Amino acid sequence: MSRKQLHLATSFTTGLGASPYSWMEPQVDPGDYANIHTLVRYAQAAERGKMDFIFLGDFLAQTQRSEMHAPNQALEPTVMGTALAMATERIGFINTVSTTFEEPYNIARVLKSLDVVSGGRMGWNAITTSARLAALNFGREIEDRDTRYARADEVIQIVQALWGSWEEDAWIADKKTQRLTDLSKIAPVNMQGTYAASRGPLEIPPSKQGQPVMAHAGTSPHSLALAGRYADVLISEVFTIDEARKHREAVRRAAAAAGRDPDGVKFFVGVMPTIAATHAEALARRGKQVEYDIVQQVHYLGALLGLSLGPEDLDAPLSAAQLAHARATPGDTRSHRALEVATEGWTVRQVLHHAVLDYHPATIGAPDVTADHIQEWFEAEAADGFWVTPDIYVDGMDAFVDGVIPILQQRGLFRTDYEGETLRKNLGVDHQYGIRQS
Repeated sequence: MSRKQLHLATSFTTGLGASPYSWMEPQVDPGDYANIHTLVRYAQAAERGKMDFIFLGDFLAQTQRSEMHAPNQALEPTVMGTALAMATERIGFINTVSTTFEEPYNIARVLKSLDVVSGGRMGWNAITTSARLAALNFGREIEDRDTRYARADEVIQIVQALWGSWEEDAWIADKKTQRLTDLSKIAPVNMQGTYAASRGPLEIPPSKQGQPVMAHAGTSPHSLALAGRYADVLISEVFTIDEARKHREAVRRAAAAAGRDPDGVKFFVGVMPTIAATHAEALARRGKQVEYDIVQQVHYLGALLGLSLGPEDLDAPLSAAQLAHARATPGDTRSHRALEVATEGWTVRQVLHHAVLDYHPATIGAPDVTADHIQEWFEAEAADGFWVTPDIYVDGMDAFVDGVIPILQQRGLFRTDYEGETLRKNLGVDHQYGIRQS
């Protein structure tokens, strides 16, 4: 058995599932889209499985592509995180807040408040926003990438300074001497940058973990540099072990260049499981979701493989001539998996049913299929953790928690109980209070 332990998380945006068509399934109540009671039930299931955290994503503009396609964002993540934290005890929450449109004082105040309320279980996914539709919701235009990341760097420093502006030993609470606090240890930060500023201080004492864990999502050079300086968790979008290794090594180098221990950054990759008793049942379940936009997908698959494919090609395997001509598209690692599945003799429709166009690996089959995938990636040092998004939450969450996690525990790869009360303790990341000191 492996002595090293992997980390597990899950992702909530709505109460439906990874597929935008999951609401169409007979076991799903479409009203779960924005039902906090449903999300509480899923959060409690994830906690039953001893997962590290729930990732609360955010997008600041409309996401619905058609009337059949569910939006991929419902409730505001801070509100959702507060409700879920009050209904759980140990699982953490990583809340997405954009540095592009939010001011550091508001970010610091809201997230440290939630960290205190949750008992030290909060993290901040600090991101920049590049979508023009999002900018229009704030009456703004999108700045260039260098400017967005320069602002992000300033905002993060100011937020962390505000978090530390109430020093850890400032609390006195001595009724005899009539001193509630030592005011010399609750001081303004007086930070002024090119893009952001704040005077401070923030009148919120430390949480059980001090202050929120830092996270970042992305694998661009700008993202890796930012994560190297600040992140305890990097959440990525990769499709192969080689690609994941490359990005994990890159962020570890970035952390070392920033004077940090590379082991201080936990690299998380996505996985989107479809779990059933047999591969055939799971493939049929996943295939139902693909069928809703199968025509669009078949054209995209053709482009990915360098072939001209249309609806007329769906119900036959690729011919010998097509396979001889097919090529994986450089720069899109999904194409290698698509070509691999196509060479196994499946029909084009069945190739698409294998979810080869998803942006995270889709494991399809009995629970051990997903467990094997996670173990393979972990032991290949392609990831420290996995954020799991079931195809359909209503039964997919329990299928993962009650089917996959026990297998990982039996193999000695995952905890059987939480290490502590805080997100920082359960992730195994260092204590930090205020601005990170290299």
